[in-house]
Amino acid sequence: MPTWLENLLPILILLTVVVVVVARLPKQELGHSAAFKQRRVMNWLPVGLAYAFMYMARYNLTAYKNAVGMTNADYGTIDEWGSIVYGLAFLLNGPLADRFGGRTTMMVGIAGSAVMNGVMGYLALDGWQHDEGRTFGYAYAANMYFQSFGAVSIVKVNASWFHLRERGTFGGIFGILISLGLYFAYDWTRKIAEMWGVAAPKNAPAIDPSIAADHWVFWVPALILLVMGTAVALLVRDTPGHAGHADFDTGDAGSDHKGPARGLLTLLKLMLTNPVILTITAIEFCSGFLRNAVMKWHPVYAKAIGSDDLFVASNWGMLLCCAGILGGVFAGTISDVLFHSRRGPVSAILYGGMVLGASGLFFLLGTPALGWMVLFMSLCVIGVHGMLSGTASMDFGGKKNVGIVVGIIDGFVYLGTALQAAVLKRILPEGDAAAIADNWWTWPAAMLPAAIVGLALSFVVWNARARVERPKVAEPKVAGAAG
Repeated sequence: MPTWLENLLPILILLTVVVVVVARLPKQELGHSAAFKQRRVMNWLPVGLAYAFMYMARYNLTAYKNAVGMTNADYGTIDEWGSIVYGLAFLLNGPLADRFGGRTTMMVGIAGSAVMNGVMGYLALDGWQHDEGRTFGYAYAANMYFQSFGAVSIVKVNASWFHLRERGTFGGIFGILISLGLYFAYDWTRKIAEMWGVAAPKNAPAIDPSIAADHWVFWVPALILLVMGTAVALLVRDTPGHAGHADFDTGDAGSDHKGPARGLLTLLKLMLTNPVILTITAIEFCSGFLRNAVMKWHPVYAKAIGSDDLFVASNWGMLLCCAGILGGVFAGTISDVLFHSRRGPVSAILYGGMVLGASGLFFLLGTPALGWMVLFMSLCVIGVHGMLSGTASMDFGGKKNVGIVVGIIDGFVYLGTALQAAVLKRILPEGDAAAIADNWWTWPAAMLPAAIVGLALSFVVWNARARVERPKVAEPKVAGAAG
């Protein structure tokens, strides 16, 4: 295959998937005017792209690890503590999103992540190991704190713009933008590392491979985030009313709650007595374990055993993006159309796929087929994550309290991520042993229990559904419009 075609093929595959999926999405007509729909696109598109580039500024750690030869143990430790910070940050950031609005907290998250990526790039100039990686780890943890604003903010903004009956299908469209973040994170950052090569540390006479760093892996995402933060400030508004259109009843669990959003303690009490939200939170804990066990460790596995030149490994970001698009659209569409906006059945179907996938990995270690199996597992777990963290959190939390609810749910996703980092850094092979594919049997062995538990919990919420009413949609107003 010619080199130019080999380089162009991943982009052609990605564009084909996007076009086919969008063209076949079912339409939910709920009486919105054409002007409202156009303004809504101008609202969710920039915030979606901004969140995609936040992914790039988060998962770039994997490209950096492979570029500088960081050990699995060091990589797992940095990821573990960053995930713990992300998971606990909801206690502060969820209420902040409900108090100040998703637009404001999204800009804070973008700016903070840009600064911390700049700091990590600066630290990389000296070599991340110069103080045994502690300062670099602190910077990554701080980055993950600001990253945690992204999920609560993006859902907070969109909760006021979409009726419950639209959210499943829209979740698939929005998942396309978010999935692009995986493409940026894994393929763009790898290309950046290859393009700029390994940088010599400032205070060393020659490149020392043990401490050399590809600092542009952090600086490029930082620069992009500054541009996206400007776009969010100029275009995004928290509610239709702030953009000159009429607000409407979104039909979710909080639409009939009058007055301001409930306080954190009050909402926590309500959530702890709501078995549906508790079960969704537990399912998403499993999703966090599985999603990052697949996404973050497959490139590490491929490089370790020398199969990183295979199609799946060398195009991991693009294929993850396609998997995310297909998984999100599949989950959202069948939830709205086939299961009448119930999220539990879709989660059960996709978790069933993850159980089969994790079981199959034992027999595929060292074969090219393993890459395609973990890609299938990514499709399943990304579909579940988008359905529960992005959609069910709006349904059951309501637009006034969605910041806290999605913060708690997404917080447990990253506590699950922290657990997988803590487990896998201890059980995966290191050094020469990592080059033998059969030694990686502990990888699927860690994933299978989480998949089984997630499947069982999905059946518990099979029939759960939030309040649904046909929205009262008014024509857009212009006089007195805010923002």
